[in-house]
Amino acid sequence: MKSTLITTTALITLLTLSSCGEGENAQKNNTQSEQAVKSETQQTESERLNAYFEKTFMRDVMDSPEFQTFLGIKKDYGKWTVRTEEKAAADQARNIEDLKILKANFDYDKLDDATKLSYVLSERALTENTEDYKWRYYRYPVNQMFGWQSRMPAFLINFHRVTSLDDAEAYISRLEGFRASADQRMAGMKRSQEKGVLPPKFVFAYAIDDAKNLLTGVPFSDGDDSTLLADIKKKVAGLKMEDEAQAADLIKRAEAALLTSVKPAYEELVVLLESQQAVATTDDGAWKLPDGADYYDYRLRKITSTDMTASEIHQLGLDEVARIHGDMRKIMETVKFEGTMQAFFEFTRTDKQFYYPETEEGKKAYLDKAEQLIETMKGRLDEVFITKPKADLTVKAVEAFREKSAGKAFYSRPAIDGSRPGIYYANLYKMSEMPTYQMEALAYHEGIPGHHMQIAIMQELKDIPKFRKFGGYTAYVEGWGLYSEYLPKEMGFYSDPYSDFGRLAMELWRACRLVVDTGLHYKKWTREQAIDYLATNTPNPHGDVVKAIERYIVMPGQATAYKIGMIKIQKLRQHAKAELGDKFDIRKYHEVILQDGALPLSILEDKVKEWIVSMK
Repeated sequence: MKSTLITTTALITLLTLSSCGEGENAQKNNTQSEQAVKSETQQTESERLNAYFEKTFMRDVMDSPEFQTFLGIKKDYGKWTVRTEEKAAADQARNIEDLKILKANFDYDKLDDATKLSYVLSERALTENTEDYKWRYYRYPVNQMFGWQSRMPAFLINFHRVTSLDDAEAYISRLEGFRASADQRMAGMKRSQEKGVLPPKFVFAYAIDDAKNLLTGVPFSDGDDSTLLADIKKKVAGLKMEDEAQAADLIKRAEAALLTSVKPAYEELVVLLESQQAVATTDDGAWKLPDGADYYDYRLRKITSTDMTASEIHQLGLDEVARIHGDMRKIMETVKFEGTMQAFFEFTRTDKQFYYPETEEGKKAYLDKAEQLIETMKGRLDEVFITKPKADLTVKAVEAFREKSAGKAFYSRPAIDGSRPGIYYANLYKMSEMPTYQMEALAYHEGIPGHHMQIAIMQELKDIPKFRKFGGYTAYVEGWGLYSEYLPKEMGFYSDPYSDFGRLAMELWRACRLVVDTGLHYKKWTREQAIDYLATNTPNPHGDVVKAIERYIVMPGQATAYKIGMIKIQKLRQHAKAELGDKFDIRKYHEVILQDGALPLSILEDKVKEWIVSMK
């Protein structure tokens, strides 16, 4: 996300007015707020730069209706963000200009320490944005993980709140504009194909299935309401309108938009996908793309925020796999399992004691247990943390229309205005792929003390620019998530040895990722080679393994972030403990890790070392 300038006061005013649907006075109130701020000549260099960050952040927010919705702003609530080649070029020019302004107009040496950090992070983000422009065709716009074919409806369902008649009108407007937005996205898919960039052949069946699922049900076919019609009906019903005719008219117009906009968009997408599927290959790694080796190197640098090479990462993965296998053998001794590790893996994969039934009751039991685990952890947070998130966390099953293609579990951050909690999504499509012995580690990773704690705290930080509240560095974010699986072990959790095995299994999973990601994209492994490695070295069920490898294929480098980030956080903690001895406080260490939001690993290391010096 790029950085933005308006005053903090003006931003809060805008958020409040937009959330209440009272945008008509926003301009007047923003002007009044801006008048209350010091004139530029009265500001310190830090105040001046922070004001600039707020201005550019809000500029970029107002340039994206979807990000506005994400923040609870309803100014362009009925629109979609523009995605054209011209817009991409304009964004690139803006990034270049912003970087020039940052370097030319602000004196780094005159900034306070907190603002110096913001300067460095902004400079880094803008530089990465300009570098990323070269590789803009290399993303797979349609894929089984985060393709727009599923993200657009998921956005409407999960982020477009309807608390007024205007909100419902805006929802219908987005349905009516669905086809135009889809056309822009399909144009991007065609441009990528012209550049020699197509997803591997396996991706297309998933995407086509997603598209057809969204055209199933009323008003497209007989049966139950389609996914989006059911959503708008539920939201309109929630308004409790006294005028039943008006409510019925809203639903009628939504049905018309689904038929005239959403339906042709997905029908055109299926045609395009089938044509691309016919010429797609079974080559899976980034190496197959034009300048693919350079692209993968770039991805590794960006994702890990380190200079580690693909070869170094591959070897690290092999070493970690061997270490974790050793810890698993100790678990086997504890539970008195007689047999090989492969036999133990097969036992944990297939024994029914480790799985809820494939029923609605089984799914509910899983969600109830996940909520219980999170509530128990909430009660223990004071032992290891000083700051805790104000935003709540809820647990949900992945929606039916995307559960077949979506990942095993993931997290969605809360709304900044408090209107939406953080969400831990569990994919319950197949209960046989969600073992109970992994439930603790999953809940800690996606929820508390993992992603929810880190991301919610970051959004709630005071006196830092907004671009830092919504930015992120994958190695830090996912490294914290994986570290958060391990931390409860030290707190006395994972009392059941099988649950501790589940923790190790998930850490092993991330260690294997280092091996298979670099194997696929650097060593030119086939999809089948990667699947075989993961199946042989982990206890995960076959479907889990296949889905994971397919994920790593469409997201080159992303899977390497988890273990590299975790190892860095653990090593920095070990270093701090060795340096400080009795002065070391785990609560204060975690405060240092979390108090500045997501950071590149090199900068995180500097922050920890500065803290160590300050504590001596």
